[in-house]
Amino acid sequence: MVWIALGAVFAALVTYLVVERFSAPNDSRSLSAQNPAPDGAMALAEILGRHGVAITPTDKLDDTLAALSNAEDATVLLYDPRGFLDRSQLDDMKAAAGRVVVVAPRLRTLDGLDPDIRPGGVVPEATRILEPGCGHEDAEKAGPVSAQGPVYLGPGVCYATRGDGPGLYVASADGRVIVLGSPELLENQHLAAEGNAALAIRTLGKGRDLVWYTPGLTDVSADRSAPTLNELAPPWLAFAGPWLAIVAILAILWRGRRLGPLVFEPLPVVVQAAETAEGRARLYQDSRAVERAADNLRAGTFARLAKHFNLGADATRESIVDAVARRLGRQAPAIRWALIDSKPQTEGQLVQWAQQIERIEQEAMAQ
Repeated sequence: MVWIALGAVFAALVTYLVVERFSAPNDSRSLSAQNPAPDGAMALAEILGRHGVAITPTDKLDDTLAALSNAEDATVLLYDPRGFLDRSQLDDMKAAAGRVVVVAPRLRTLDGLDPDIRPGGVVPEATRILEPGCGHEDAEKAGPVSAQGPVYLGPGVCYATRGDGPGLYVASADGRVIVLGSPELLENQHLAAEGNAALAIRTLGKGRDLVWYTPGLTDVSADRSAPTLNELAPPWLAFAGPWLAIVAILAILWRGRRLGPLVFEPLPVVVQAAETAEGRARLYQDSRAVERAADNLRAGTFARLAKHFNLGADATRESIVDAVARRLGRQAPAIRWALIDSKPQTEGQLVQWAQQIERIEQEAMAQ
């Protein structure tokens, strides 16, 4: 019995998953007429259908133009958030349609539909409800709406965020292009807020036929290429660029001019000779310059001995060695080896040799 119960539960689970899979919507795109998700617009499409509006969902320009050719004075709902359509495609669609209602368009889309309508910012976050504030019949009948998103400037602005500023609803001068700034006006999750549903129904339900067009990648022209820097740059840059280059060159010449002669000034402190000698010794130690240190010690010893024996500044090392040998009563070769020929190679040998020549110097000067 246990196995039978487990089999029944498993079969029920499989049946539920299959039904759920095939009953789930195939279209999950935002603002799609066949998407029942919160960001879809299936609720609005069903309401319009109950009011006698024939809705034709399309995702290709060719299908859209074909649907418009079979309908007279049809309305097109265009939602192209990524700007797939170019100017020529927008011109073909606008020419075939009676009216075009575009939702949250980009500047590229506006340039192709109506250059008089321009972006004007976004609805302030603190603003929750917008009043019509215009003479447009659809907006006045729909009343206040609640939505966040882009706002636009144009000939007929409704639901303005401030005074005569940009608004959520903009109509062209001839009324053939309507701009709805926010997708929230049509989405399932926001349709019941304030007058959103009324505005959407009155805007899209004017005619008997509605083509619900959401362009896709298949509508991107194969010959469309990325704009060059020259195309993106404003026209005035052609004059400002060379002028800025000349100013930069003049600034370089000005700041890079040759400086005058150096001015020697006395240091504000006195450095003791012992500190200088100690600092140099530390440098020799860090670089392990044993030979250089030995040469300096040897030179100092010869200078002091020459002064002590009054041999003069031009005395040779051999004459100094002879004077030291006579004073100490030793053989000159032994003194010469200690003072001249000895070459310490390591730091230990340097210390021993320094002590040896120091004793010779002290003995020579003591007698």
